[in-house]
Amino acid sequence: MRRVRAAVTEAPGAPFTMRDADLEDPRPYEVLVRTTAVGVCHTDLAMRDTWPRRLTPMVFGHEGAGRVEAVGEEVTGVAPGDHVCLTFARCGACEQCAAGHPAYCHAARDLNFSGGRADGTTPLSVDGTPLHAGFFGQSSFATHAVVHERGVVKVPSDLPAVVAAPLGCSGQTGAGTVLNRLRPRPGSSLVVLGAGGVGLSALMAAVAVGCDPVVAVDPVASRRALATGLGAEAALAPGDGLVAALRDLTDGGAHHVVETTGRPEMARRAVGVLRPRGRLALLGLGDEVTFDVRGLLAKGVRVHGVIEGDSDPGRFIPELIGLHRRGLFPLDRLVTTFPFEDIGAAVAAMGDGSAVKPVLTFA
Repeated sequence: MRRVRAAVTEAPGAPFTMRDADLEDPRPYEVLVRTTAVGVCHTDLAMRDTWPRRLTPMVFGHEGAGRVEAVGEEVTGVAPGDHVCLTFARCGACEQCAAGHPAYCHAARDLNFSGGRADGTTPLSVDGTPLHAGFFGQSSFATHAVVHERGVVKVPSDLPAVVAAPLGCSGQTGAGTVLNRLRPRPGSSLVVLGAGGVGLSALMAAVAVGCDPVVAVDPVASRRALATGLGAEAALAPGDGLVAALRDLTDGGAHHVVETTGRPEMARRAVGVLRPRGRLALLGLGDEVTFDVRGLLAKGVRVHGVIEGDSDPGRFIPELIGLHRRGLFPLDRLVTTFPFEDIGAAVAAMGDGSAVKPVLTFA
């Protein structure tokens, strides 16, 4: 056991409160990581607000980065001292994992959203009482995390932790949607709805592979300015006339639309933005959305639901690091840092749009 500091949610929708907790040593296939940075994602907040009461108190956080402090006796991929990015959990053996699509692992719910390990245990406790954890296999809103070795990706020691952290979810979700699923040809048009961390990661990937034009939509002026600074030809505010404006900018309709807001009305508008046989990728967690099936059929639109960028993190995260080193994936331009103890301020900055990708840092 070791003493750690964690941001704990005591009940569904409750604010994060700092508490001291005890963390078990890693099991044979687990890794103990000292957290050096962790991104704050909308998924953390959405899940916190809807999390089952029976699985509270709970530690969230799923964009961790840090340094390995200890490994279980069966771990072979990393060693103490290695710098790592933490990402989602998967079984590594099911049909989807074997096919290179671990984001759709058959055991994903038990491994990422059960409030603990697949066997029902949790490595965290407070005064001997279990503290639910294992969010995305990590629960990295804490000074340390115990993670299965499959959820750990080794990164270069000179890669800043504040860049490595978002790669675990938002970076690979946005970029992977473009590079792994849509795979646009150079010169094809792409529209991103929502210029948050996921949307701008998609935008940067689209620019990197030569999409033209790339257009962003967001209600926050500073995010629109950032989008154009990252290579978007135009960035528009949502409102009346949006569909017509986007169709005009994309010469009659976009080849691809990436919808990150989770808002049903934006998903429906996205269909109107597409040209015949265009492709729509839905990424945002939101309410139920209905489409006019006749419209989809008439245009031959293809709708993709995408989780975690349909990526294999061990392969894809190094690819994104390579793009970052070449200046083609400047993820650091999205980041605003906050001390870990100021997690409330980071959440507020995300809510008011002043921070695109808040990243918590540890002293």
